[in-house]
Amino acid sequence: MSQTPGIVVTGASGRMGQMLIRTISESGACHLVGAVERKGHAWVGRDVGEAMGGAPLGVIVTDDAIEAFAKAQAVIDFSAPAATVEFAGLAAQARAVHVIGTTGLSGTDLAAINAAARHAVIIRAGNMSLGVNLLTQLTKKVAAALDADFDIEIVEAHHNKKVDAPSGTALMLGEAAAEGRGVALDEVSDRGRDGIAGARKRGDIGFSAIRGGDIVGEHDVIFAAAGERIVLRHVATDRAVFARGALKAALWGQNKAPGAYDMVDVLGL
Repeated sequence: MSQTPGIVVTGASGRMGQMLIRTISESGACHLVGAVERKGHAWVGRDVGEAMGGAPLGVIVTDDAIEAFAKAQAVIDFSAPAATVEFAGLAAQARAVHVIGTTGLSGTDLAAINAAARHAVIIRAGNMSLGVNLLTQLTKKVAAALDADFDIEIVEAHHNKKVDAPSGTALMLGEAAAEGRGVALDEVSDRGRDGIAGARKRGDIGFSAIRGGDIVGEHDVIFAAAGERIVLRHVATDRAVFARGALKAALWGQNKAPGAYDMVDVLGL
């Protein structure tokens, strides 16, 4: 039996699920102990390695999250909001670190997740990459340095299968900009321009979403004033950066006190 932390991946068949499984399998710092899929999925009951088209990994895909989480030290979860809320409670019961990369979570969802964090470590971020989290910190600092004469626009691009907009990363950047300005994002967010939308309101933070092809993730934070623009940009070309960040979070969370954390905590930023 390996002495390294055992990790369960939810949404095993998805793009991120498969990337996480490959990353964990290649890591000497942890090992895969479970792969979870929804009830009725074609992968349930199969070895996850074979289901991915490769060699067996000795882990059978299950739809029983309780059983899977019971033998795990960490759960990495890039699934859907309703599933993530359920997993948060189950991971807390198992005292497993819950790393959440799921986006599109509502205020109600976040309240339930934060309640579970009273009993276990939960690490949640709209983006797990080092570069994006550095961009978040830079966005906050630049927003704090510039007044509302500089309009803030966040432009994001993702693949054509992404279901939520703006992306979790775009919202994370928006929160950072709002925090830098000392305002609440909900009060200054501008997402719905169509038709005769009127002039841009001073101090608003605008969002635009692009969907197409196999774009992994691109984010621009634009500070635009009369006669000049500052553009902060991050481009992800390989989904593995998110998997490596999530794995780093899962290992960092071992032996930490229960609570809600993010990648800024993990990366010491």
